Amino acid sequence: MKPGNGLDLTGKTAFISGGGSGIGRQIAESILEAGARVFICDSNADQLADFLHENPSAQGHLADVGMQDEVKTAFSALDQFSDQLDILVNNAGMAGPVARLEEIEGEPWRRTLDVNLSGPFYCAHEAAPRIKRAGGGSIVNIASNAAFTGVPLRSPYAASKWALIGLTKTWAMELGRHAVRVNAVCPGSVDGDRIERVIREDALSRNVSEAEIRDLYQKQNSMRVFIQPEEIAALVTFLCSDAARTISGQALGIDGNTESLGNWFD
Repeated sequence: MKPGNGLDLTGKTAFISGGGSGIGRQIAESILEAGARVFICDSNADQLADFLHENPSAQGHLADVGMQDEVKTAFSALDQFSDQLDILVNNAGMAGPVARLEEIEGEPWRRTLDVNLSGPFYCAHEAAPRIKRAGGGSIVNIASNAAFTGVPLRSPYAASKWALIGLTKTWAMELGRHAVRVNAVCPGSVDGDRIERVIREDALSRNVSEAEIRDLYQKQNSMRVFIQPEEIAALVTFLCSDAARTISGQALGIDGNTESLGNWFD
């Protein structure tokens, strides 16, 4: 067993999208700590460079997962890094617009689905044959607790995350006979810069203070907390390990037990 997170991924190679910052970086560093070789992609050049500077054993490529050609190029770069792939973590995503249905225009709708839904498809399309050739492995899709309930003012985001659960279950059926496990991790509101941006946008759209919105978000779950990125990273690392060798087709909430994402909406 490895020290630290206690899970051993020695000899495995992982591709993590959106791995330069936030949840993705926590996941990438947790998987590195468990002994795997790690390759990330990220759409932010500065964040990618910072991750690679701090984690010199990893490699990465600048790519927007919403663009299929860029995903293909990133996986070609992966092939130069490692002759196998065992793990894919579809982490890259965006919050999308915070607005009422009738206020959302076509381009923000399309862009959110390009990143949050087409991106995981493009990555899995490239990863699946590679993981099959390795003799099996794990795909983890980062979804959301919004995939269980829906959420007001977040139509594109909710649609993309619900659809990602459908892809998770479909891929688990298709790939299970090849020893490839596919699961979704569904966080609640995660502490960090991203939720702070959402809170700011939500407060502006409702003309209330950020403190009021933050309080409402924390009251959405029974434990009245924001989830910590390292908690999500620990769950993802577990799902990628042999300790989870028969867990597949699951959408696992890590959200403090969401009671409702709509009880604040008026």
